[in-house]
Amino acid sequence: MNSPDTTPKHTPMMQQYLRIKADHPDMLLFYRMGDFYELFHEDAARAAKLLDITLTHRGNSNGQPIKMAGVPYHAAEQYLARLVKMGESIAICEQIGDPATSKGPVERKVVRIVTPGTVTDSALLEEKRDSLLLALHQRNNEVGLAWLNLASGQFTLTEIAAKQLPAELERLQPSEILHSEQLNTTEAPPSQPSPDGRRSERPLSLWGRTREGVRSSASFKALPEWHFSLDTCRRALCQQFATLDLAGFGCDDFTVGLEAAGALLGYAKLTQGQTISHIRSMKVYSADQYVRMDAATRRNLEITQTLRGEPAPTLLSLLDTCATNMGSRLLANWLHHPLRDRAVLDARLQAVEQLQNPPLPNPLPRGERELHLIVHEQLKSSVDVERITARIALRSARPRDLSGLRDTL
Repeated sequence: MNSPDTTPKHTPMMQQYLRIKADHPDMLLFYRMGDFYELFHEDAARAAKLLDITLTHRGNSNGQPIKMAGVPYHAAEQYLARLVKMGESIAICEQIGDPATSKGPVERKVVRIVTPGTVTDSALLEEKRDSLLLALHQRNNEVGLAWLNLASGQFTLTEIAAKQLPAELERLQPSEILHSEQLNTTEAPPSQPSPDGRRSERPLSLWGRTREGVRSSASFKALPEWHFSLDTCRRALCQQFATLDLAGFGCDDFTVGLEAAGALLGYAKLTQGQTISHIRSMKVYSADQYVRMDAATRRNLEITQTLRGEPAPTLLSLLDTCATNMGSRLLANWLHHPLRDRAVLDARLQAVEQLQNPPLPNPLPRGERELHLIVHEQLKSSVDVERITARIALRSARPRDLSGLRDTL
């Protein structure tokens, strides 16, 4: 932990703030004071610029005016949504003590951390797009990837050749990418001299080229190398799934993949401030199951995003007539995973055929709508069951979530 300057030069409340801020130096700290979340010092200046809110100076601490900016507690979600969309991470610090009995500042603590890849609240999520938290770890020419959809509990990992990394990141389009601090210091070897004896600029490393090519909406977070310790990560994963080993998941012999998965799991738990019980399994992904496309090809096809980063017009926007947001997200996933397995493709086509031409004992009465239209109409009133059940597991569900789930079921 950092050792902030909490000498008597600061007021007791500011000493408390500085202690908490020292544990979250790279995040905006929403510090609860009554009916507002306040931000101080450089956080205040940054938030005022990003959110276009008023920056003020009130009082003094350590002989300097205190920069302040704040947002109302009841409207915090809309401000959080804007910050997350900009790639910011926010630590939410609540009052947990009783002001009536507190001597000095009311006791406060960070109760949750909101980052681009770990949001689960409906107000912070795009309805028709998955928000993925991805971790990667590289050793030599092998890269381990793990990604988590915290809003649904889907957890996946794989190991790939380093040269495949740009294509996989373009396919997944994660909201937040975790990597080891070591990657930031990895450089490519110097370029060879040209015939006239001059050297060109040092080329970017694979990670540098990959990072430049990732869609600008992704947020990057560097973690200390110890987060990727193989033994620690393996134990954490076995503990999460209550197993003695990981053979049942088909990844017991993985190395960099498990390191990425373990680091990701630890980070997700940290942001939620609790266990994440709805993550009960993980799936091993094999790129050989799907048609391979390099990053440039996938981008130029404008499958779910135009070259300008807009959601339409794209292949998804033309095909998406899904009745629910869950269906739209699944369709987007299928479009990014074109299958090579003929049997699975045939099974999907047969399912469509069954809906369009159901094997009913008698034909539908004249004027009766077709079965697939009836199902489509009934699904329209369904809530986002996938995300609501995740919020229930994380104890963040709201009354409207529960009532909507009741009505759907």
